[in-house]
Amino acid sequence: MFLKPSYLRCALLLCSVTLLSACDRNAAEQGDALVIEGKTMGTFYRVSLAGVDKNREAALREQIEAQLKEDDHQLSTYKEDSVLSRFNQYQGNVPQPISAGMADAIVTSVRIGMLTGGAMDITVGPLVNLWGFGPDKQPVKTPTPDEIEAARKLTGLQHLKVVQQSDGQYLQKDLPGMYVDLSTVGEGYATDHLARLMEGNGISNYLVSVGGAVVSRGHNPKGNPWQVAIQKPTDKETAVQAIVDLQGMGISTSGSYRNYYELDGKRLSHIIDPATGSPITHKLVSATVIAPTALEADGWDTGLMVLGTRKALALAEKQHLAVYLITKEGDTFKSYMSPQFKAYLKDPQ
Repeated sequence: MFLKPSYLRCALLLCSVTLLSACDRNAAEQGDALVIEGKTMGTFYRVSLAGVDKNREAALREQIEAQLKEDDHQLSTYKEDSVLSRFNQYQGNVPQPISAGMADAIVTSVRIGMLTGGAMDITVGPLVNLWGFGPDKQPVKTPTPDEIEAARKLTGLQHLKVVQQSDGQYLQKDLPGMYVDLSTVGEGYATDHLARLMEGNGISNYLVSVGGAVVSRGHNPKGNPWQVAIQKPTDKETAVQAIVDLQGMGISTSGSYRNYYELDGKRLSHIIDPATGSPITHKLVSATVIAPTALEADGWDTGLMVLGTRKALALAEKQHLAVYLITKEGDTFKSYMSPQFKAYLKDPQ
C-alpha cells in the first residue's frame, strides 16, 4: 500500500518533480503575497498569505517551524525518539500515550483503511521496510515469499486501536512486532495544522502546503481564489493536467511514477499492496483527492493508488469522493474523474 516512505514522497511532490503543487502558475497570480517556505520532514513546506504585513513574517515563521517540528516529533519513523518510533519499539500490549492530534490521524486512517478494504493500511510498515522504502536500506535481492509472508503476519488494522481514557488518548497493539507508519498521512496531518495555525493568527486568506498536501482559504492578493495545479506525471514541470479551485477544501496527490528503484531487473514502485505484500504493478500512476481536510485527502489518495483505476473509481462512486486519476498506457496518459471532482475544476473538461 505504502506511498510515502517516511516523508520521502513529499519531497518528490513539491520539489522539481511534482504531481501536485501549489504551483508555479499560482505564483504569478499571488502578486505581493507573503510567502514563507522551507524544509521539513525531508520535504518542503510553503505558506502563501494575502493581506498580511511582511513585518509579521519572522514571528509567523517561528510558529510554523515550531509546529512542524512537533509534528515530526510525533510521526517520524526516522527519529528513534519520536512518539511513533517509541511505540514501534515497544514490544508489549499495554496502551501507550499519544497526542490528541496523533489519535485523530490514526482513527481517520483506520476508518479510511476499513472503507478501502484494507488497501490503505498504516500497519504495513514491516512490508515497507522489507522492500527498502522505510528507514531500512534497500534489499540487495528481491524478498522471498517466506519473507513477505512473515512481514504480512505483523500487519492488520484489526490489531491496532486507539483507547480513550480519562487522562488522554492511548494507542494499543496486540502484535508485539507491529510497526505503524503514519507517513502516508503525514503531509495532510501537518498541512491541516498549518491551516489551523493561520486561523489562530487571524489570517483568513492563505494557501498552505506540506509536500503534496494543500489547504487553501479565501483569496490571493488579487482577490481571486487560490488555484492548485495537478501536473502530468512527466519530467516536464510545466505540464499541467488540470487546475482546481479548492473552495476551502484540502487536496492531496499520491503517485507511483518516480519513486521507485530497480532490483533483479524489475522496476519496483514504493506503493505496497497489503493484500500481496509486494509493490503494485497496475497502470494507475496518480490519484488526487479533494476532501474536507488534507488528512482525509492524504489517506484516501494512497488507498486509491493501491486499488487501481477500476476499483478506485467504483469506491469513489460509492463514497461520493472527489477524485482525479491518471493512468499510463503506453506512451500516453489518460485521466478519469468522479462527478464530485468536476465541480472543482477551473475549466471543466
